[in-house]
Amino acid sequence: MIGLIILGTFITVIIIAFSAVIEKRVSHSIILFMGVGLGSVVLFFVFKAPDVALTEAVIGSGISSLIFLMALKHLGEKA
Repeated sequence: MIGLIILGTFITVIIIAFSAVIEKRVSHSIILFMGVGLGSVVLFFVFKAPDVALTEAVIGSGISSLIFLMALKHLGEKA
C-alpha cells in the first residue's frame, strides 16, 4: 500500500513540475511550484524524514512561494 502512495505521489509531482515549466502565466507557475513542494513533503514524510519534510513545507512551499508572489505583485505594479 505504501508503495502505491509513493508511486502515485512521485508521478503526480513529475506531472505538476512539467506543468509548472510549460505554464504561460507566471502566477500559475508559482502555484504549481507550491504543489511540487507539497508533493515533496509527502515523499519526505513517507521516507521517514519528518525534519526535512517540515523544513520543505515551511521554507520550500511556504516562504519561497510567498516571496515569489510578492515579487510578482510588485513587478506588476511597475509595469
